[in-house]
Order: sequence, then structure tokens, then C-alpha cells
Amino acid sequence: MTNFVFELHPVGPEIFAGLLVFPFDEAKALLDQYRSLAAGMGNTENVWVVLRKAPPLPFLPESVHGKEVVIFAMFSNAGQAAGERLAATIRGFGQPAGEHAGMMPYVAWQQAFDPLLSAGARNYWKSHNFAKFDDGLFDAVIEYVGKIPSAPCEIFFGLLGGQANSVAADDAAYGHRSAEFVINVHGRWDTPAKDEAGIAWARAFSKAAEPFADGSVYVNFMTEEETDRVAAAYGANYERLVEVKRKYDPKNLLRMNHNIKP
Repeated sequence: MTNFVFELHPVGPEIFAGLLVFPFDEAKALLDQYRSLAAGMGNTENVWVVLRKAPPLPFLPESVHGKEVVIFAMFSNAGQAAGERLAATIRGFGQPAGEHAGMMPYVAWQQAFDPLLSAGARNYWKSHNFAKFDDGLFDAVIEYVGKIPSAPCEIFFGLLGGQANSVAADDAAYGHRSAEFVINVHGRWDTPAKDEAGIAWARAFSKAAEPFADGSVYVNFMTEEETDRVAAAYGANYERLVEVKRKYDPKNLLRMNHNIKP
């Protein structure tokens, strides 16, 4: 039997969160401003960016539905006033096409994107970690969002850093504590007939973004075929994990994963 003990951190129960959606033709300026905002982000707030075709959300005008947009997904655990200030800062990046933000239960924000990830779809992901964002990366993102092969596909930026990077690199299996951002390209479509186009698009963007990345990756964002990236997922900690595997699982019984071979 394996047991886990979790130390919980109190959040909420009410937090300030929501979405601010901007036209795609402002993408380069929006990403430039996001880069500056992220550099000063505190541990009580976070903003991710999603670039995709706009779903038919009720707070967006129909004229935007199905068109490429830049979505800022914001979160603040510092109270309504702090959340309103963060929303106002993002709102000042340009002219939003629509927004939906305010106080809500933390558990509601956890589930906010579930309707866009319904069961039955076909999915293909690629991921890179980044120490910083360069202009050339933004150009690649804008190019490939313009080539989205299926409406649910997206490229999103996640802001890391903060408390996660206060842990020493050798304190846990995941050691990439200098990574400030993650970018995932999420290919998603509904029929096998779209597999070739969706996978090719995701792989092409991943290749275009790779020169700007720091070479590391989070293992849970890796696709099944990426066995060559397992060592990169653990970095300097990989050899220590191999020793643990040799000691406790020398026959590699636990192998239905991104496998560390003994």
C-alpha cells in the first residue's frame, strides 16, 4: 500500500478571477504588455494567456465567435480590490471584445474551463518551459494561431515562478525552478480524419518555439511518444531517480508512464 499525506493551503473560499478577451489583431502589443506584467506579478495573483478561436461564450458578441482572440485568464487571492486593480491593468492593454470577471468561489474557477474540455475529443499536446519570452517567440505564436486547424485548438502561456521557484532544484523530482513560463500547444478535434492536420500543426509550432525555450519540460505535459524527453523532464535529478528505480523497482514493474528505466 502507498499512502500520501497532503498539506493543504487555505485559498478563498471566494477569490477574484475571470477572463478578458481581446481581438487577435492586437496580439503582438498584448503579448508585449503581458511580458511586462508577468515580471512584477506577486504570489497572490496570476495571469495566463490563451490564444485560440473564440468559443460562443455568452459575454462575447456573436461577431467574435469563431474568430482568433487573445484571452487573459486572471486570478487573485488578495481580495476584491486587488483583483479589480489587476483586471483594470489588463483592460488597459487595449480594447477588450468582452470580459467576465469578479468574485467567485475558488472551486467554481477550478471548473471554469471544463465545458471546453468535454469527453470524447481527440487531443495532442506539446510543451516547452521558458526562462523568458523573446520577440521571435511571439511572432511564432501569432503565426501558428493564424493556422489553427480545428476550432478547439489553442496555444496557452502559463506563468510559473513565484512560490514554485522558491523550492531548491534538488528538493523534488521536478527540478526546473528557474523556469518562469510554460507554453503548451493543445491540439483538439473531434474525428480521426483530422488527426494528421492537428498533429502536424502542433508539432510544427513546437519546433518553431523550441529555439526560444530553456530545454526543460513538465512531465505531465508530455505526449506518449516523447520517451526521448524523459531525462529533460527531470534534468539534474534524473540520475538520482534512476538509482531509486534500481533500488525499489529493478524489474520496472511501474512502467506505464514516462518511464525511468532502472
